[in-house]
Amino acid sequence: MNPSTFIDDLKARARNLKKHIVYPDAMDQRAINAARIVTDEQLASITLVGTEVDIREKAASIGVALDGISIVDPARNGDTKDFAAQYYELRKSKGMTEEVAAQTVTNPLFHGNLMVRNELADGSVAGSLSTTGDVIKAGLHCIGLKEGIKTVSSLFIMKFPDKIWAFADCAVLPLPDASQLADITISTADNYRALTEVEPLVAMLSFSTMGSAKHELIEKVLDAMYMVKKRREDLKVDGEMQFDAAIIPAIGKKKAPESGIAGNANVFIFPDLQSGNIAYKITERLGGAEALGPVVQGLARPAYDLSRGCSVNDIVVTTVFNAVMGAV
Repeated sequence: MNPSTFIDDLKARARNLKKHIVYPDAMDQRAINAARIVTDEQLASITLVGTEVDIREKAASIGVALDGISIVDPARNGDTKDFAAQYYELRKSKGMTEEVAAQTVTNPLFHGNLMVRNELADGSVAGSLSTTGDVIKAGLHCIGLKEGIKTVSSLFIMKFPDKIWAFADCAVLPLPDASQLADITISTADNYRALTEVEPLVAMLSFSTMGSAKHELIEKVLDAMYMVKKRREDLKVDGEMQFDAAIIPAIGKKKAPESGIAGNANVFIFPDLQSGNIAYKITERLGGAEALGPVVQGLARPAYDLSRGCSVNDIVVTTVFNAVMGAV
């Protein structure tokens, strides 16, 4: 894995996989422009989900041709009635009615994710117009959780000129308990391997290294680590450890001499959203890393979120991530 060619290498993998990705925020000109780039570079097949006449008018107004790009209009799609019945069955135990289900599946977010659930598409990318809460809600309700995982979370790929790290969770779950933190760890390790083809070396971060302090917050990290080790003996994970012990070999050797992770970690699991979000922004703004993400993880099939401040290139890269990680 060469950091300087990381994105180009992922694009090459995506071209070979030939995945089909839906864009539910299809009225955003950034999404339309990204669809054009992804299609022209043959990174994936793209379907824009929304009112067809409005999408075509929007594309024409910004001078983007839609040749080779599909459009699915929920109001005219022959699958909409079946989607409504399916969604009602999925959510009736939560008080869903047939009338509300019929209305809900006309929403492009839900319609697009039901396409993914029914293998009419391989993944979805949204969030340039929709909120993170709505994107995750649609993914949970329509696609559901990955087998063995009970937690939706996110990771950021932090790309430096000479290395690539993963940070989690930095965007979704504010205060995970030990079980949720274990889920986040497993999802992040697997997805780091899928993206980089490098073995994940996971550091469970805290303000203590190997018992240098005692606190209930540290106990949560330790409990999570033991859960991970019990569930996934194949993963290399260690903790609790401070960030310097995780990344600097000399400090790792001094503070955690028995650890095979200390000083060499490439996957960093933060104990809560507050610390993770602060850390990735500092790493990006002061450390010079390129932050790629957030990538939503934990769902049975990929449904990825974007920042509403994203660029066209962000959407393209997220689409490539979706294609590659959806193949795992």
